[in-house]
Amino acid sequence: MKNSIAACGSFPATRLRRNRQATWTRNLVREHQFTPHDIIWPLFVHDQKENAAIGSMPGVFRHSLKDLVVQAKRAESLGIPAVALFPAIDPSLKNAQGSEATNPDNLVCRSIRAVKEAAPGVGIICDVALDPFTSHGHDGLLREEDGVILNDETVKILCEQAIVQARSGCDVIAPSDMMDGRVGAVRQALDQEGFTHVAILSYAAKYASAFYGPFRDAIGSNTLTGKDKARGFRDKSGYQMDPANTDEALREVALDIQEGADMVMVKPGLPYLDVLCRVKETFAVPTYAYQVSGEYSMLSAAFAAGYLDRKRSIL
Repeated sequence: MKNSIAACGSFPATRLRRNRQATWTRNLVREHQFTPHDIIWPLFVHDQKENAAIGSMPGVFRHSLKDLVVQAKRAESLGIPAVALFPAIDPSLKNAQGSEATNPDNLVCRSIRAVKEAAPGVGIICDVALDPFTSHGHDGLLREEDGVILNDETVKILCEQAIVQARSGCDVIAPSDMMDGRVGAVRQALDQEGFTHVAILSYAAKYASAFYGPFRDAIGSNTLTGKDKARGFRDKSGYQMDPANTDEALREVALDIQEGADMVMVKPGLPYLDVLCRVKETFAVPTYAYQVSGEYSMLSAAFAAGYLDRKRSIL
């Protein structure tokens, strides 16, 4: 009998399936765990008394200020470490200069103060960009005669926007505008005003993606104006990154780190996993992926149609 077993040939001494055969062993050897501590929760807020459903993002709402506080407390109870606040500004407050962005009593600043008071253990991350506040929907100042987005003039306003947010209690400033030099300028402005403790999470590699549509519905910036569509002024490809480029993403990230970014982000997430991997391997800094509105909406449609199991797909 011994001879016949030996004659069957050699079997592998290493069997990777041994570590997969039970739930407890899979849990024990799992390399990456996904927990609430890994999540930043984007919350949309508007200046209305009731919540409003966002049609292109099922299950997502523009929250009233009162309910925003409820959701922040919920985040705290779930162990979610931070929320990212995005405002839907009343159209009457929008203009070409986005001047409401620097109002110390604007919707964002009031939201920061309310959340900080109600849920002090939750970090608050605030977007720094002008698109929620401009009548033309762009992230920066628009030169009327030719539709060019003005870089340096925009950066000056972004610094003012970051300061009013920091004064209201924001913990992390997140420049998403993709103007050149804005991270260094915002860092300098924060430090000069005594906000050396306020961190910067840079949207370092933000692509001009088609996946942002539902988000723009949510904040009311989906109508872009500009002089010449053929030259790219009615989309954001004049300042957001070309989806064809990955080497450029490394240059963007390197510059933002040099300018003082504490954390960096790749946006969108799923379509740019190659960029995410290259950024993390190259720089070894805290690196975030933004699962954007279009990704969420696609998954939601698949869940609703029964094509995918919601919980398994998310995890």
